[in-house]
Amino acid sequence: MPLSKLQFKPGVNRENTNYAGEGGWFESEKIRFRSGYPEKIGGWQSISDTSLYTYDGTCRTIWNWGTLNGANLLALGTNQKLYIENGGAYYDITPWAGIAVTLGANPFATTSGSKLVTVTAAAHGASVGTHVTFSGATAVGGITISGEYEIISVPTGNTYTIIHSTAASSTATGGGASVSAHYQIAAGNAVYTQGTGWGAGAWSRGTWGSASSVGIGQQLRLWSLDNYGQDLIAAPRNGAIYYWAADTSTYAKAVTLESLANTAGYDGDFVPNETLQIIASDTQRFVIALGANPYDPLDSETAFDPLLIRWSDQENPYQWVPAIDNQSGEIRLGSGSTIVAGRFARQEILVWTDSTLYSMQYLGPPYVWGINLLMDNISIISPNCMASASNITFWMGVDKFYMYDGRVQTLPSTVRQFVFDNLNTSQAYQIVAGTNEAFSEVWWHYPSANSDVNDSYVIYNYLDNAWYYGTLNRTAWLDSALRRLPMGGFSVEVSYLNAALDSSATSLTLVNGYTYPASGILVIGSEEIYYTEHTGNSFSGCTRGYNGTTAASHSAYDTAYYKARNQIMYHETGNDDGSVNPAVPFDSYIGSSDFDIGDGHNFGFIWRIIPDLTFDGSNTNNPQVTMVCRPRQFSGSAYGAPSAPDVISAQNYNASQRTYPVQLYTGQVYTRIRGRQMAFKIESDGLGVAWQLGVPRIDIRPDGRR
Repeated sequence: MPLSKLQFKPGVNRENTNYAGEGGWFESEKIRFRSGYPEKIGGWQSISDTSLYTYDGTCRTIWNWGTLNGANLLALGTNQKLYIENGGAYYDITPWAGIAVTLGANPFATTSGSKLVTVTAAAHGASVGTHVTFSGATAVGGITISGEYEIISVPTGNTYTIIHSTAASSTATGGGASVSAHYQIAAGNAVYTQGTGWGAGAWSRGTWGSASSVGIGQQLRLWSLDNYGQDLIAAPRNGAIYYWAADTSTYAKAVTLESLANTAGYDGDFVPNETLQIIASDTQRFVIALGANPYDPLDSETAFDPLLIRWSDQENPYQWVPAIDNQSGEIRLGSGSTIVAGRFARQEILVWTDSTLYSMQYLGPPYVWGINLLMDNISIISPNCMASASNITFWMGVDKFYMYDGRVQTLPSTVRQFVFDNLNTSQAYQIVAGTNEAFSEVWWHYPSANSDVNDSYVIYNYLDNAWYYGTLNRTAWLDSALRRLPMGGFSVEVSYLNAALDSSATSLTLVNGYTYPASGILVIGSEEIYYTEHTGNSFSGCTRGYNGTTAASHSAYDTAYYKARNQIMYHETGNDDGSVNPAVPFDSYIGSSDFDIGDGHNFGFIWRIIPDLTFDGSNTNNPQVTMVCRPRQFSGSAYGAPSAPDVISAQNYNASQRTYPVQLYTGQVYTRIRGRQMAFKIESDGLGVAWQLGVPRIDIRPDGRR
């Protein structure tokens, strides 16, 4: 019989059963479609040396811009800090919460043999994760508390705890009478915690996403970042507006826009004291606050309005008092309960509430900015779930995808049900979108149903009109024209052992482990520990002394890291996972839906496969993939079984199958496969391998009806 081509439609389809999707692809992992054919995605590597440069906290926003002196800067907002990256180094510009304060006499209490130190500070108002810098202290318990520390717990309104690098030699109280404490702005949450912050109550009802229902110290910390000329403006959601005057010689701390306005001779009290998102209109030169306290000449502390938009005077970010001789002003949206996000698109700013999309356009005096309703009864799932490409804005709703190209439309998706049925809605505000312009893609990173952090992604290829998906931990994403490759953020908070750990224990507890992936490698001292399960702060299924290290005992409050340190990574570089050194390979595969052998009436016998693929771009001497063929008798049968009434998962590759290694110069593969229908898969897990599949062919002959 003649050879039969194995040619499938581009994109993955999970909206039908495996058999109903005949002629298409059914599952994917770290692949993309280019010109209609699947290939492995590119690898990634850190933009810096993570043994020297990393950052604290979970990064959810990054922004790239250039300065007048040619510096190519990247701003990062984490739940704990604000950074500037330049030349691979991270510089801490986290604003101070106020001036340094002097604590009461002998504010430190130590316990013999413990690294934990209790600090007494009357009415401190500090939150867990916030950083504080001490100076002027004398030794207590054999240690001296000096420099920057992270607040680990807050037992009372007058005390908090920190961890020193070494254990105290005695139980004591001391530190002297002149201890100075300088607090950075309050840290926010890295993940949503039940009962506080975004999502308290039923998801998408009541307080979900309600800006006014929670305090800044409780909610998921999301920064909005933008550049005003060569300077940076930044605001944590439901926080004040900060300004960083570009200075790459000192990297001074960012300061409040209010204080700069006062210094410049304006009334800084009327700068919005709280906002949901800050945007700089670069062409018209306005600073715009989405969500703000309304202007009242008699009261600078008016109540926050989550539907109010305020803007500064043109060319003057310090002037927020409307007057006949300036263009500052405000306007209130009429629909929804809160503004969720805003984004530039063409000659307008798109503004989403929790139920409506508006267009905001510059009109000039006297109205300055005008608002038009584009569509109501729509949804948006998070403040960072939008991306723009080819003059189209795409975003993720609470149960489907949307696009705006001059009109609002539902974006049809062949993986919609698969994504939204596998989504942890309580962590939905972590979802982040971005583009990969070189490959005509929009990426959404989201937390799967059993994960508290972003561990999955879905991609829309708007050139091929194809969808595909996979697993990857990214908390932020940016494809900037100023950097050569798209950038993704990987973030896991540094933590500490909650109790002493002996060398044989197979489970452990950290002080704060919520942001860690579901499985992975912890590093404590010189030991690596591989864990298979993770819930909250608890880790189990631990393999001690992993990767040739030595299992050891560790003390309470010893520092614990995830092996891949916090980093921003360039994507589409190399073929491997370069988040660790040396780089490691990652799994990449795509599997088809079932297709009939012949018309499915008779069995078929496949005795030969002729591969068609290229290994262009591989940086190994012997690149190899594996082709997998899985025959079965009926669509409800188990793969490889002559008859099996039980319906099994279409993703069960532990069932009977045939695997065939394919190398660079493999001309044909001889097989022995018999069935009425078959699924096809190509996969790779080797270091340095790149591949693109073409149109393989099979040689088949009829082989009876049973």
